[in-house]
Amino acid sequence: MLAVAVLAAACSGPTSDASAGEPSRSEQTVDEPMKIRIIAADQTFTAVLDDSEAARDLAALLPIELTLSDYNRTEKIADLPRALSTAGAPEGVAPVAGDIAYYAPWGNLAIFYRDFGYSRGLVRLGRLEGHIEALAKIDAPVRIELIRPRT
Repeated sequence: MLAVAVLAAACSGPTSDASAGEPSRSEQTVDEPMKIRIIAADQTFTAVLDDSEAARDLAALLPIELTLSDYNRTEKIADLPRALSTAGAPEGVAPVAGDIAYYAPWGNLAIFYRDFGYSRGLVRLGRLEGHIEALAKIDAPVRIELIRPRT
């Protein structure tokens, strides 16, 4: 009988006293995604960065001022001051309009306003939120900054 009682106690769930110091699942906080703001003369764009080594490396550079120029009537590009880490990134991606990416072979930031085919060496960093049509018209300096979460 004693063995059955010990076994039953071991298999039962934790008592309310044992879990009193642990937060419940609903009380645990979830990290918010990293967001950035891209500010050009009279336009402001918001984007959500991916949870990746390359995106965190970009965020570490912010705030930064870059000059965007058009490339192939598909994307806006700008040189970054240093290479970003591509650890854990796939060999390439097929970007769609709104994607923010890093083209490792050239070391530049790319913001797509049109879809494009698979590109080896392209690492997706995040995605613009909202309408992106105005991005096609920007050929000017921009400021990219991290949006700090509210506390």
